[in-house]
Amino acid sequence: MSLNREAAVNIARVLTESLPYIQRFIGKTIVIKYGGNAMVDPQLKESFARDVVLMKLVGMNPVVVHGGGPQIGSLLAKLNIESRFVEGMRVTDTQTMDVVEMVLGATVNKEIVSNINRHGGNAIGVTGKDGHLIEASRMSVTVRTAETSAPEIVDIGHVGEVRRINRAVLDMFLHSDFIPVVAPIGVDKAGLSYNINADLVAGKIAEVLQAEKLMLLTNVPGLMDAEGKVLTGLDRDEVNRLIDEGVIRGGMLPKIRCALDAVASGVTSAHIIDGTVPHAVLLEVFTDEGVGTLICNRKPPVVAGA
Repeated sequence: MSLNREAAVNIARVLTESLPYIQRFIGKTIVIKYGGNAMVDPQLKESFARDVVLMKLVGMNPVVVHGGGPQIGSLLAKLNIESRFVEGMRVTDTQTMDVVEMVLGATVNKEIVSNINRHGGNAIGVTGKDGHLIEASRMSVTVRTAETSAPEIVDIGHVGEVRRINRAVLDMFLHSDFIPVVAPIGVDKAGLSYNINADLVAGKIAEVLQAEKLMLLTNVPGLMDAEGKVLTGLDRDEVNRLIDEGVIRGGMLPKIRCALDAVASGVTSAHIIDGTVPHAVLLEVFTDEGVGTLICNRKPPVVAGA
């Protein structure tokens, strides 16, 4: 069955629009934090896998860093292990850490690898423990409550922060046909494992690799202003002003700070994109419009491919 004229014209327009982006990003590294609905909706899982395979085939170097909070919570509930959170971070005792490693390092990671490979890619799953990829340290959390006159340091267990990324491990993949899929589990010098926020890991990996783009998939259309309009083409000063004005707050703040840190450290641009849109990654890389919020050091020029 042949295409009608309108469908054929639309396909040709999309292909020709993508050409300058393919040319611009050949050989460039793009770090993608994969999470939210995109990891649980069957259609979105398939579209994400195809997007990553296509990026690699046209000469880009995608690096996938994934989360898995809902999957961890689900298994903990089945095992009758209580989930507790402090300042948005999961309290992770030794028993919980065992579950985190099982879910992130095995179940979730291997499913993503399998999906990418099934669509013609060559993905390899790693955790931060493999080759000392992610050197971590225990995170300290300071909490201020009405009951205490001074801030209190709360022990949340095996929750870590990134001290160092071993670039040599990632370079081994980037200089080959393989696509690394990274589970955000770190390890300290004593061999203790730590659960680390996937956004933070993706940001640090992007910084170390001096990536062209850092993409953070979310369940919302992007960064929105007070009227609910999606903002894009922002520089660091504009983002900091929105934070000061209280427009950016709550759960979006950590992602935005991660994006700001990345562009301040040499990443060309960071993107908060809507992972609920099929093929969101390709739309952000290969089209003029994109599907989310672009953040960079300086105001981007208004030209095709910017």
